[in-house]
Amino acid sequence: MKLASLKSGRDGKLVVVSRDLTRAVSAEAIAPTLQAAMDDWTTCEPKLIELFDALQAGPVDGEFAFDSRQAAAALPRCYHWADGSAYVTHVELVRKARGAELPESFWTDPLMYMGASDAFIGANDDVLAENEAWGIDFEAEVAIFTDDVPAGTNTELARKHIKLIGLVNDVSLRNLIPAELGKQFGFYQSKPWTSFTPVVVTPDELGEAWDGVKLHLPLISTLNGEQVGAPNAGVDMTFDFGQLIAHAAKSRSLMAGTVIGSGTVANEGSPDGSSCLAEVRCLETIADGQPSTPFMSFGDRIEIDMLDSQGQTIFGKIDQVIKQYHPPS
Repeated sequence: MKLASLKSGRDGKLVVVSRDLTRAVSAEAIAPTLQAAMDDWTTCEPKLIELFDALQAGPVDGEFAFDSRQAAAALPRCYHWADGSAYVTHVELVRKARGAELPESFWTDPLMYMGASDAFIGANDDVLAENEAWGIDFEAEVAIFTDDVPAGTNTELARKHIKLIGLVNDVSLRNLIPAELGKQFGFYQSKPWTSFTPVVVTPDELGEAWDGVKLHLPLISTLNGEQVGAPNAGVDMTFDFGQLIAHAAKSRSLMAGTVIGSGTVANEGSPDGSSCLAEVRCLETIADGQPSTPFMSFGDRIEIDMLDSQGQTIFGKIDQVIKQYHPPS
């Protein structure tokens, strides 16, 4: 099953989308928003699946052409957004580039921070930043959506709480990060709005590519028409989504609609490239002593996508332009 939220108010309007992403039908009779559906997933899921199956079988009353440009983030705002750093090879590379050793605990205890979830943006919405000097970077990630997760849920049980999957562009302002981390209190100003693919899917839509906790397909990032990378999201994922959920729920329950990101997808020593410019710059620093690739500029276009075995997009493409934001005067 594939779901999307069309832009409408603050929380969007829930629709069911055909597998080829060409047609959609309102799901408002089942749940007005995706958050409402997540809040009562046991009741809503079978009804949504029935509507999806009908849409796949042929024309249905009220269907319309699906336009990803009209899609908000699947959850335009959610109660809980936690981003991990599941690809420790990426963290190791970043630290190596600045001459810092990786603590051994990083291989056994996930890194995770709680991000701003009050306003996510759609796949085709512009990335706004006030200043290019802030170091505008994309981060291509996989994300999962959970139902209610009890505190203390172990990794094996955690996988049963994965209900939906999508892709994320977790935009970072790299040149603001060092000062924030220097305060030893985490990210805030360096993390603007996060964007999501037009569509999220249930795990069964991914077939053999989904093993229950990892998505084994290349994550393709393209900047201004040139591919930056296509590392396989199922390779070198030190902490799978079951582990990330269990980590987040160690001391507190997670509410329905919680979104957990994988962190920047990375493969160790891969010729398939990177999922962010920071990693590209780290590789250049290690090889040449300094980076040569700039961060993104106003007017740049970033695309993030994942294709199935037939070469068709699964979630729809994140396709965004970097634009300057002018604060009120």
